[in-house]
Amino acid sequence: MTTITTKDGAEIYFKDWGSGQPVMFHHGWPLSADDWDAQMLFFVNRGYRVIAHDRRGHGRSSQISTGHTMEQYVLDALAVAEHLGLSDTVHIGHSTGGGEAASYVARFGKGRVAKLIMVAAVPPIMVKSDSNPDGTPLEVFDDFRKHLAANRSQFYYDVASGPFYGYNREGAEVSRGIIENWWRQGMMGSALAHYEGIKAFSETDFTEDLKNIDVPTLILQGDDDQVVPIEASGMLSSKLIKNASLKIYKGYSHGLLTTNADELNADMLAFIES
Repeated sequence: MTTITTKDGAEIYFKDWGSGQPVMFHHGWPLSADDWDAQMLFFVNRGYRVIAHDRRGHGRSSQISTGHTMEQYVLDALAVAEHLGLSDTVHIGHSTGGGEAASYVARFGKGRVAKLIMVAAVPPIMVKSDSNPDGTPLEVFDDFRKHLAANRSQFYYDVASGPFYGYNREGAEVSRGIIENWWRQGMMGSALAHYEGIKAFSETDFTEDLKNIDVPTLILQGDDDQVVPIEASGMLSSKLIKNASLKIYKGYSHGLLTTNADELNADMLAFIES
């Protein structure tokens, strides 16, 4: 496997295909680089160099017991980018990976980053508070932790076969392969990393990072996102980022990069080449 070792000893697995302008992908919780298969194949076949890594404790990266914070996720992404000598890179992040990508671009993007795409991303901040009244109550994330600790396998199966892809909606065309691939990716990773990662994706406040992003940014999200509600995420982020464009897909779920890959890929390509 192709890996790098971070300063604190985590082995980070990554894929690096093709040549041309780099496009680096940041995956969601509790998945892996494999969640970007449809996008990586699409872009590598159009002359781009595509890179995706497994976040620490996820996929094929090591199940290290420390560093399961957004701060460290961003530093790990930086370590991969520096190892590969990436510049003029387009960063694309989904869900938790959208927060990771946004923070990376805000902190380390100068001279490295060309554009940013956020897909159903968690910023500005998910958890509800007095200053974020439209957020998701903390009790929801406590329930995630409870179910993960009690029966992670069943919890992941229920998420994938229900709200993640909108398969709990009447008339939904359910794909058993998509459900099992989500479950497979989740179960490859560390229960500890996933448990602690819930705090990282739900309680990290990206507001200042979003204000500091100065590259063209495209925000994509479905209006039937049951995991990261659009009113408290994409709509707010589009107002905080300079040079941001927001595209809302009617009826699309949180997992739109898989279920609606053809349309998403075309929109992302058009943005990158504009």
